[in-house]
Amino acid sequence: MTGWPSRLAAVLLALSVLTAPTARPGGAQSYPARAVKLIVPYAAGGPNDIMARLIAQKLSTSLGGQFYVENAAGAGGTIGTGVAAKAPADGHTLLVANQDLIVQPIIKSKVPYDPFKSFAPVASLVAAPEMIVVHPSLAASNMKELLALLKDNPGKFSYASTGYGTTPHLACEWLFKLAYGLDVVHVPFQGAAPAVQSVLAGHTPIFHIVVPAAAPHVRQGTMRALAVASSKRSPFLPDVPTLEEAGIPGHEVGFWMGVLPRRHVLGFGEPLAGADRANSQGSGRQGTVGHSRVRSI
Repeated sequence: MTGWPSRLAAVLLALSVLTAPTARPGGAQSYPARAVKLIVPYAAGGPNDIMARLIAQKLSTSLGGQFYVENAAGAGGTIGTGVAAKAPADGHTLLVANQDLIVQPIIKSKVPYDPFKSFAPVASLVAAPEMIVVHPSLAASNMKELLALLKDNPGKFSYASTGYGTTPHLACEWLFKLAYGLDVVHVPFQGAAPAVQSVLAGHTPIFHIVVPAAAPHVRQGTMRALAVASSKRSPFLPDVPTLEEAGIPGHEVGFWMGVLPRRHVLGFGEPLAGADRANSQGSGRQGTVGHSRVRSI
């Protein structure tokens, strides 16, 4: 996650190559022919929403068209994702999704989309670890103290999540209930922003949250960071130990975010795959969209 602004700039460059005005077969209009909607399946103010608005602003400026964000929160992101899956496959509706896109169909019997057939990834935006934070009033300065506090007070404390079946929900269920058999109350919200507000207010004092979203609050002292759910410490908060360093091995949880149009969008896929390959060569990273599912659009 170092060089986050430059990473965003590289993605925007790839998107600009994809969306550069080009002639379409049969005399179709160049892209974008009309306003482009970026659907965020969570409440406004969270990581997906902030990134989507940054992209919309930059693309509107660079391409001369209108790119705007529409929030469609609920059901762990499946409501908004379902809306995007039913949109015309013409490139004028883009989904800004995270790992819940894949997780929700696994844990739920029915969702209004197929993660592989409904969409095709065109750009990876963010990859970052998650971490465990608590409200400063909680009598726990490390993971050992938090686990002891929860054990001594069954059912008294609660943790926030971004919705049923989302990464924060599953991560806390595994850590607190499956691994340690603790009785902690789950309080779901329709995205990261309302969950963060609840944590800051002390209503739900425990949260499993992506590191960049928590870092400003930790530095301000309005959240206390206990451990990072990754194999290495985060450069955002280098003084915060990993869970393994805190005595809890085998618990690594990451967050990713990407842009996905409907599959079978004319002209999408290969142009961006080429742009992403160029971006990969320049940055030394592996390509994020040079994948057969993208090239076959």
